[in-house]
Amino acid sequence: MKSAIVVGAGIWGASLALRLADEGWRVTLVEQYAPGHVRQASAGETRLLRCAHGSDDWYPRLARQARDAWRRLEDRTGEDLYVESGLMWFARDPDGWETRSAEVLERLDIPRELLDPDEAARRFPGLRVDDLAFVLWEPDAGLLRARRATQVTARLAGAAGVRQVRARAVPYARKTGVVADGEVLTADRVVWACGAWLPWLFPHEAGHVQVTRQDTFHFGVPRDWTTPPLPAFCDYDLAAYGHGDLDGMGMKITGDAEGEPYDPETGGRRVLRHTEEQARSYLARRFPSLVGAPVVFSQVCQYALTGDAEWIIAEIEDGVWLLGGESGHGFKHAPALAGYVAEILDDRREPDARFGLHERPAARGLRTSGGTMP
Repeated sequence: MKSAIVVGAGIWGASLALRLADEGWRVTLVEQYAPGHVRQASAGETRLLRCAHGSDDWYPRLARQARDAWRRLEDRTGEDLYVESGLMWFARDPDGWETRSAEVLERLDIPRELLDPDEAARRFPGLRVDDLAFVLWEPDAGLLRARRATQVTARLAGAAGVRQVRARAVPYARKTGVVADGEVLTADRVVWACGAWLPWLFPHEAGHVQVTRQDTFHFGVPRDWTTPPLPAFCDYDLAAYGHGDLDGMGMKITGDAEGEPYDPETGGRRVLRHTEEQARSYLARRFPSLVGAPVVFSQVCQYALTGDAEWIIAEIEDGVWLLGGESGHGFKHAPALAGYVAEILDDRREPDARFGLHERPAARGLRTSGGTMP
């Protein structure tokens, strides 16, 4: 029987541990806190699940697979994890990112529709559309109950035979091993899926990963601003995204612009005044009837950003793999990504070259995703 150690029980690590156990591996999952803890990137209450991704088709394909995988996970657990509310992309440029996304979705036969702004306003009361060229509508998109999904996935992994170890892990000098609070663990494969801790543990290989804080706000809104029926939304050019009130947590607004550097160990958990001002400014511009809405819930989350917002899936020595740099668009892909990585660990495929440890040129365009928080 092949064996693996996965370090990090965020959604990527927990999903991979579950997938490997389902495929007959002997798996140990090491986590210093607990699945869904507040310092994980996976800790937010919700994430968006959508397929639009500009001119790229790799991520849309994986996101579509993940949507089906989340449904299967719901069937397996009886949990309501995915809320298919639909999602609107607010497009200000008639030939911009949303147009390229729509072309890819059409080519991949993923449902999408182009709405004129007035039609979008009829579907989303209170939406200001005077600066929009059109709206890209993804009817099959929606929201994931993120913290719950992480906890459920870890619980399933335990039920599938994964040994779960609560410990702080560091690399072991003898290759495929881990030192977990002094205990040496070894396996055929070791996967470090430790999010914001990856550049700290592997400064040479992953030191280029930047960890930033992304403040999220939930505003108290009238009951007709509930999702569903209201859709989720992304505003690519204004670097903001969110959704209506889900589960009584208020209407969510998060900025996607790169935040300030953040240390997940010592960084404060209080949101900053200027980020609340930015969220309120966005409300005033796009949903003017909500000006003055109170903040009912807020969170500090983090992105682990590579320069080009592509992930890291790379072997640093025989049997030792890094899995990270989710760059704010990784959560939704988790169950499908787990299958992809499991095939790599089983020597059935090679990782795409985009995920290697090469120099990463700076590029914007992948992060308006609802990845880490929404």
